[in-house]
Amino acid sequence: MNQEVTFMSDGACNLRDLQRYMRPNAEHVLDYFHISMRITVLQQMARGLPAQLGAAVPAVIAVLESVRRHIWHGNVDRALALVEDFGDGFDLIRDPPPEVRKLRRYLEEFSRYVDNNTDLIPNYAERHRYGEVVSTAFVESTVNQVVAKRFAKKQQMQWTPRGVHLLIQLRTRVLDGTLDTDFKRWREQRHLPKNALKLAA
Repeated sequence: MNQEVTFMSDGACNLRDLQRYMRPNAEHVLDYFHISMRITVLQQMARGLPAQLGAAVPAVIAVLESVRRHIWHGNVDRALALVEDFGDGFDLIRDPPPEVRKLRRYLEEFSRYVDNNTDLIPNYAERHRYGEVVSTAFVESTVNQVVAKRFAKKQQMQWTPRGVHLLIQLRTRVLDGTLDTDFKRWREQRHLPKNALKLAA
């Protein structure tokens, strides 16, 4: 097989190891959606800082937005330097409130996450410009659309793995528009009434 493959992931080590085992020469990219969501969480935490730090909140959010832009353009070292400098600023606060300590801890986790995945972070802006995928958010949305209809926890009925597999095949065919063709072929073989397709959908 000479087909080029690009793996996108959230950066989890076990998944990355599996991808490298399956296709050692494939391109491996950290899904931008996961980076962006982490930054969004940090910004939300900044908005929840105590009133005595109120003046600092816009600056905190601006720095985090700058980190997002640097990562988008593949400037990982600059983004990490900003996070480190920013985190060091929190060390200057005497007896920081719990919200500040929590934000500091999350910043450190974010910094480790980016640092551990530096080799998987491309210039997303360039990839986007050339029409290359930068996120799997659309795939996750499709999976949610396919599965959530019947596999939601709110449903009283429990599905077997085989039942879920068959349902996903059916929902996928509905979404990609091939169910009609499959049903016509099947109806011709089974001699079913013409309105059977409408009843099944």
